This record gives sequence, structure tokens and C-alpha cells, in this order.
Amino acid sequence: MTREQALNAVKASVEDKALVKQILAAEEIMRALARRLGEDEDEWGLAGLLYDVDVELVQDDPSSHGRLSADIAGDLGAPVTVVHAILCQGVDHSITPETSLDKALYCVDPLCRLVMSVASLYSRRPTSREVLRRFRDKGFSPQINRQQLATCKELGLDLEEFISLGVVATQNVIS
Repeated sequence: MTREQALNAVKASVEDKALVKQILAAEEIMRALARRLGEDEDEWGLAGLLYDVDVELVQDDPSSHGRLSADIAGDLGAPVTVVHAILCQGVDHSITPETSLDKALYCVDPLCRLVMSVASLYSRRPTSREVLRRFRDKGFSPQINRQQLATCKELGLDLEEFISLGVVATQNVIS
């Protein structure tokens, strides 16, 4: 499977431009994490691109979010590791993240939401300090699962480093 195939699937399934930006941000953060951890950038990037491919398709049944993305990814020929990582971050969350890829996608999802929320607040690319400050403000975007984001520690990254990596990685997507 290629990035182009994954991107075409996203464009075919997701109409909301803000959601597409968030998905592209996830791809970039996943690629940056792969570089940082010595993993396969293309594989991790595919996971970031495809994890939310079903977001508009499951609006009437949010409990199926993640499962449909995993099915779509599998049908497109994504590696089994990518499909499993997508299942781990689904709404159901009954599948425990085990591999570094699983854990990365699990904590990248809320980081993308946070970075994009802060960017929309300031109408520009936020700094790492601004994103960290908003992370600590529980009243800001309360739907973002901060505990899930903080599982970045399982990848050997502290919160500040993880947020900084995410902010830097999303520069081209946000601008």
C-alpha cells in the first residue's frame, strides 16, 4: 500500500477540511515519532493517515469508530501492524496497545486534537509552550483525553518532549 492510496481513501471518505488537516497532522507526528524511535516512517505514517478515515462514516454509530478504519486499511492492503494499531485507538479501546506503533498512535490522536485546537484558538501555528499550557488547562477542549496523551511516557518521551515533537511535526500542516 502506498501513501497516495491512503490519502485518496481519506479524501474519498472525509469531506471536512479541518478533519483532513487533523489526519495529515497525525501522519506527520507519526512520521516524526518513527524517526525519533528508529522505526519505519512509511508504516507509521500510514497508521496516522488511516486511523480516522472512518470519522465521518461512523457519525451515526460512533462505537464502530476504529473498527471501520481498520477494515478500510486492511482492504487497501495496509500491513497487519497498521491495522492493529488503528484498532487499539478506536472508541471501543478494548484492544490493548502492545507495540510501539500501537502506543504511538494511541497517544498521537489526542495530541493532534490538542495542537489543532490551540492552532485554531490563535489562528496560527502554536508554540510548544502554548500547547503545554492548554494541556494543563482542563477547561480547554475538555473532550481531549489528557491521560491518553500522557501515555507518551510508554514510548520513552516525557510530555514536554512529546508535545514539542508534535508541534514541530505539524508546522507545514497548520501553516
